[in-house]
Amino acid sequence: MDIRIVLVGTTHPGNIGAAARAMKNMGLSDLALVRPRYFPHEEATARASGAEDVLARARVAATLADALADCTYVAGASARARTIGWPSMTPRECAPRLLAESVNGKAAVVFGPEKSGLSNADLDQCHTLLTIPTNPDFSSLNLAMAVQVMTYELRVAGMHGSPDQAEPAVRLATGEEMEHFYEHLEQVLTASRFLDPDNPRHLMRRLRRLFARALPDQNEINILRGIFASLDPHRERRSDE
Repeated sequence: MDIRIVLVGTTHPGNIGAAARAMKNMGLSDLALVRPRYFPHEEATARASGAEDVLARARVAATLADALADCTYVAGASARARTIGWPSMTPRECAPRLLAESVNGKAAVVFGPEKSGLSNADLDQCHTLLTIPTNPDFSSLNLAMAVQVMTYELRVAGMHGSPDQAEPAVRLATGEEMEHFYEHLEQVLTASRFLDPDNPRHLMRRLRRLFARALPDQNEINILRGIFASLDPHRERRSDE
């Protein structure tokens, strides 16, 4: 299975090792770590217990955007309620979707820090919110437990066969391309005074949700950015200079 597991801001190295062990048990090996507090670390190696090769290949990234730069579909795991609604799935619903999307490009599941979980800014880079149903009176899943639940569902979905999905003529836009698109969109909206430059985040977050649902491909993003460039109020003046 070509699914990446991304751990953001992990504070306990043992959780990294346990997550690697969970991954290897279910046939996954692509692990990315974003700003881990301690890595490499002997506790991570000890808890990996046979999955040291997953740790050895793990990529450490400075930002979540770096870890997702080549990804075209991303699920962000979180138990916290959000003010702005995100498309949401359970692991059982999400696993077949991840496998299907991995045919078109790199798919990933992102898990946040143990105490705080993913921030809204982290979820801005995801296409769907992944929530694990738990006892409402006691919801306290360890990070490695959450990884185990999701990787198990991926394993089961893979055993039953992923949904048929033909490879598209044009690949979906990657995380890196989408981040450049959002930067360009914000610049255009700010220049047109549609967006308040002192408080852009609420509107931009809603626009990110809109385009995340649309899953634009590379050509569509290039068309949109071409439209933005044509609307640049400084374009005519620059061409006359």
